[in-house]
Order: sequence, then structure tokens, then C-alpha cells
Amino acid sequence: LLDRRDPADPYSAAAFLDDLAELLPAITARGRVPVLVGGTMLYFRAFLGGLSPMPPADPAVRAAIADEAAARGWPALHAELVAVDPASAARIHPNHAQRLARALEVYRSSGRPLSAWHGTAGEPLAAGYRVLQVALCPADRAVLHARIAARFDAMLAAGFLEEVAALRARGDLDPALPALRSVGYRQLWAHLAGETSLAEARDRAIAATRQLAKRQLTWLRKWPDLHWLLTDAAGRVIEHTLPEPRLPVAGTPADLLLNYLAYHPI
Repeated sequence: LLDRRDPADPYSAAAFLDDLAELLPAITARGRVPVLVGGTMLYFRAFLGGLSPMPPADPAVRAAIADEAAARGWPALHAELVAVDPASAARIHPNHAQRLARALEVYRSSGRPLSAWHGTAGEPLAAGYRVLQVALCPADRAVLHARIAARFDAMLAAGFLEEVAALRARGDLDPALPALRSVGYRQLWAHLAGETSLAEARDRAIAATRQLAKRQLTWLRKWPDLHWLLTDAAGRVIEHTLPEPRLPVAGTPADLLLNYLAYHPI
């Protein structure tokens, strides 16, 4: 699922499921086990629990909402959402532009509140597979923070800044696009626009990644049927919750999971 979309193209949980519906059968047909890795919890929830049908994106309505937000501010549009869809408004912060715009877009294009569309999900895509859910995390938060910093520095060394510069040079990309507001892209775009130094952009990107990791861990602690692999500073598992007593306690995450799958094939 890397490099399948242009940054200008919208992507959603529904598009993610469409991609999985194409790729998962192709992978399993080759005798391979698909591995879904990432931190977009909404997408995983859609895969596991299904997705309510939604009206398609309406670029004209979305553009009109963006123009109104520029003129009146997102809090004013949130007040409008309170009037037409109080249930969705209660879940969306007034400054969460992307979610707020989508809720208003759904109402304006369909005449039906977003909250009314929820709760009508069909059979989930995951129903056709045996799914093993695993969360991999350092046991020590300081190790997690150090890895986040090292990872971003490695991305810079691998040409991340040059990638963002090439996107800016295209001239057709709005920095408000969801893809360009993701962690790392947003901070480097601001640096290239002359708003920050590279050192400041790096620090901001690392801080934003740490905040994202904190939110992900909070979400994962409430996630059902999830097995944890806790690692030390060297990346070796020191504790796990996989339901197989014959497994060793320690080892690399890959070795531990391969041993588990030998006992419980997917």
C-alpha cells in the first residue's frame, strides 16, 4: 500500500478497504500471510468491524465548506453542525477541520446527518480471515522516545526533506491537504516555506510523533483481542501476551511470531 496514491488524491477508510479487497486475496493465493502494519486505528477498525455506507466525496461541497471556513472560521461551522447533527458535533472538536468538513459535507450532499449513517455497517472484510492482532512497543517509554527521534533522523538522511521539496516544487499542492498535514510532511513544508529552521522543524516533527504515539497507545489499551509484545532497548521481546505456553518469553518479535504461527497457522 505504499505509493498507490498521489498526495492530491483523497484517501479514506473506504478506499483502504477497497485496496484490501484487491490485495488480500492476491497475497493469500500466493501462499503468503498478509501483514497489515501501521497506526491508523480508524482503518483497522473498519477492516475488523465493517464500515457504514457513506455518500461519496463531493469536491464542490467540500470546496464551499473550505471557503466558508476561511471567511468565518471553523468554530462557526461547528456551531452549524451542532444545529443539524448534534451527535456528530459532540464527537468532533471545533478545530478538527478535516472531520468537521466531512460531517458537514455528508449532511449537505445527502440531507442526512453523518450520525444517521453510522451503525449500518455490513459484514466486515476481516470475516473471511483468521486475524492475529499484535501491538509491538518498548517497555520503557524513554526507549520509545529515543527510537522516534532516531527514526525521523534516518528519514531525513534518506532524503525526506528532498521529497517534500519536490512536492512543493510541483506547484499544484495545497499544504492543507490531509496528506501534507501528516506528521513530518507538515513540519518540513513549514520549514521550506521559511517559517522555521530545519532544526526547529525536526524538533516539532519528533514532538508531534511522540504525541501521536501516545494517542495510539491510549487507543490500543482499549483494543479488544490484542496481544502485546514488550521489548527492551535492543528490540528483543521481554514480555508478551500471546496465548501459547510453549513459546519462549524472550527473542526477537519476528522469531516469536513465527514460532506462534507454527503452532497456530493462519
